[in-house]
This record gives sequence, structure tokens and C-alpha cells, in this order.
Amino acid sequence: MADLRGTVRYRFRHEVDDVHVVIEGEAAWVSGLVEDLNLKGVGWTMPIARASRPQNLSGLSDEDEAPEDDGPPADMGPTPDPSRIPVVRRPIGQLDLESEVDRIGLQPMQRPDPIELMDVVEGIERPFPVKDPTSVDPQAEAWLKELMEVVVREHGATAMRTEDIEEVLGERLGDRKGGVLEVWLNSLFAAGKLVKVHGGQGTGWGPSPSWLKV
Repeated sequence: MADLRGTVRYRFRHEVDDVHVVIEGEAAWVSGLVEDLNLKGVGWTMPIARASRPQNLSGLSDEDEAPEDDGPPADMGPTPDPSRIPVVRRPIGQLDLESEVDRIGLQPMQRPDPIELMDVVEGIERPFPVKDPTSVDPQAEAWLKELMEVVVREHGATAMRTEDIEEVLGERLGDRKGGVLEVWLNSLFAAGKLVKVHGGQGTGWGPSPSWLKV
């Protein structure tokens, strides 16, 4: 304990005799008390609330470090030069997004063609009805899920219009059309199976991620 300073805590426990000793205080006082109790050489002492000196992890010598009271740190790099930042100015509304997308080689997302989707659906085997006791029409819901899988995973789209769903699935929806179909889609939305997307071309319906995983 000779090399310890400040506040320390000494502990000794003897399980057989059920003796538990805890002494806390200044290192010199604790050391003297341990000797008076003939406990020297047993137990252990550890410092507590010991102030630590900040360590220099920057790789700079103490002479290179900035003063603590003022001035920027010495390892923050060069001073920023605003003149090296390119400035691009254009009138508001003059950015041509399509030309910019073409310039960087990206293809804009296109709405899946209902005719192509109809061909895809024709090649899908009749899915098993969904296992959901709350489903109004398990078979129609299974077909809708198959369609949404194709739209999301193969075309990267997030939603389909009510009219497109009706055109692609047709009689697989149980002859639901127009307003009747929209009421049914709304019920799936209320059940958390679909998400509703409002756009300028009408209402769109997209799959809830948890619904597709079921």
C-alpha cells in the first residue's frame, strides 16, 4: 500500500468465520489501521475517486499542444479555405432533373406495365390461401400478395393504383371491381397489411413489409 495515495478502500473476507472487513479513508491512515488489526498481508486495497491525468493520444509533444485556456488544438488540420469550394448557382426551378439523372447514368424508375404484370401473373401457380382467420377472402388476398411481391422485389415500385390492381388480377379478386375493390383494399389497409399512398394520379396501395413476410 506504500505506493497508494489519496482515498483507498481495504477489503478482507474470511468465508469460514464469516468475517468481512471494509476500511475506507486516506491511504496512510488505512495502512496503519490494517497493521494494528494484524491484517497486513491479507485482503486487498484499491484506490477510489483517484484523479487521473489526461493522456496525450494525439502523437504531438507537450510543446506542440495548444494551451488549455485558449486557441485551437494543434492537431485539427489546416484552416479551411472557402475559395476551394466550388460554387454552383442557378435560378430557382431551373434544375433539369432528368438531364442530371441521365448524366450520372441512372435510370429513372418506371411504373410497371400492367400488361407485363398480367403475363407474369399468368405464369404463377395458384397460391395457397392465406392462413388468417380474419381474412375476408383468403384466396384473393393470396393473389394480391403474389402481385405485390413481384411489383416490389422485381420492379422496385412501392405501390399500385386501384385500377392497375383490378386490371392485372381481374377475376382472381373474386370479381371485385371499382368501389367494391377499393373498400376491400381499405379493409386490408385498416388491418395493417397494406399502406395507402396518395398521389396526383389517384390512390396507390403498397404492401406492408410484415405482411409480405407472413
